[in-house]
Amino acid sequence: MANLKEIRNRISSVSSTMQITSAMKMVSAAKLKKAQDAITAMRPYADKLTELLQNLSASLEGDSGSVYADNRMIKKVLIVSITSNRGLCGAFNTNILKQSVNLAENVHAGKEVDFIAVGKKANDFLGKRFKVIANHSGVYDDLTFDNVADIAESLMLLFTNGAYDRIEIVYNKFKNAATQIVMTEQFLPIVPLEVEGNVSADYTFEPSKVEIIEQLIPKSLKTQLYKGIRDSFASEHGARMTAMHKATDNATEMRDQLKLKYNKARQASITNEILEIVGGAEALNN
Repeated sequence: MANLKEIRNRISSVSSTMQITSAMKMVSAAKLKKAQDAITAMRPYADKLTELLQNLSASLEGDSGSVYADNRMIKKVLIVSITSNRGLCGAFNTNILKQSVNLAENVHAGKEVDFIAVGKKANDFLGKRFKVIANHSGVYDDLTFDNVADIAESLMLLFTNGAYDRIEIVYNKFKNAATQIVMTEQFLPIVPLEVEGNVSADYTFEPSKVEIIEQLIPKSLKTQLYKGIRDSFASEHGARMTAMHKATDNATEMRDQLKLKYNKARQASITNEILEIVGGAEALNN
């Protein structure tokens, strides 16, 4: 049985860890509220923009020849892998990295696959196995639409100039604090918009439909990427809060077990000392 000093040191160590994980949980909970409000607020806008683009595209009857809808033979693929800059958030980053590797080695096997990392974890891991052409980890320092729009514009340029034939984004979609869903979305070329039934929306166009769509598509792509990063940002704090909650519970349980072990060891030590005193007294009497 470990001596009392060892057990006391372990209790102290576990208690310190428990305080740290508890503090991290509270910090993540506070950040999660703000991040959750942000993604919840922008979803109606993103959905309405998609709906508007869908109605307009359906009414064109194939007359739109957008450069962003060019379905070429896929030879080069670019994957935008969105992770966090820090760890201690459970399987949040691992799930994204697994899906990114699966896309590169299985789904797009035989094609040239490069990566863009949004987050240090993606850059550090993928950079050892694949070609990472850009790292945008700093976007989390000031997560605004304008900063993400710059990244989206660079992706659109890479597609239109023929550097890549397909661009996909991989991120965690925020569902709730305990659940994140790994999403793989085709960014470019734009996915053909399917509408069930007739388009009943009645619009007055100024200028033409085609010109409006050509302006809406880049904005929609920027919004899609911004939404993905915002989803990932909220998911990160939810995953970290959940992970730190579990870590705190585990540390509490371990501390309680160590205290029980310490009390048993202390009781055994006191019993041994009493037995030694009684034995010594009997030896003197004899």
